[in-house]
Amino acid sequence: MDIVDSKRRSAMMAAIGPRHTLPELSVRRVAHRMGFRFRLHVKGLPGRPDVVLPRHHTVIFVHGCFWHRHKGCGNAVMPKTRPAFWASKFEQNVARDSRAIDALREMGWRVVVIWECETEDARIIERRLLGALHRPKRRRSAQR
Repeated sequence: MDIVDSKRRSAMMAAIGPRHTLPELSVRRVAHRMGFRFRLHVKGLPGRPDVVLPRHHTVIFVHGCFWHRHKGCGNAVMPKTRPAFWASKFEQNVARDSRAIDALREMGWRVVVIWECETEDARIIERRLLGALHRPKRRRSAQR
């Protein structure tokens, strides 16, 4: 049972924007503090990554655990109403994410996915960024 009526819930969900979210701002703040300079939401790249580090040929997606289905995360709950609709919606989101990541890797970009729940601790963000930038780029042919 929802604590608000359906019209209010609909308005609340509609107000959630795709860019400049609090988790994304947390990642940008940490990256900037670490000395990285970046571009935001580059239109010419598949999936329009949230943060692009051109000098390091790295892109960062900041995924919401609910919308992008973070496995094992308590925030990735299935809504009780219209489960078939939501299952389809989430499946499409995950497939779209996968296509964008594959396309970026084909283009030679490093791809980092930082989950919303990980943005609550700046140290986790730092470790994820440093770990990704110190790894060699993965090529599609080497992955298989």
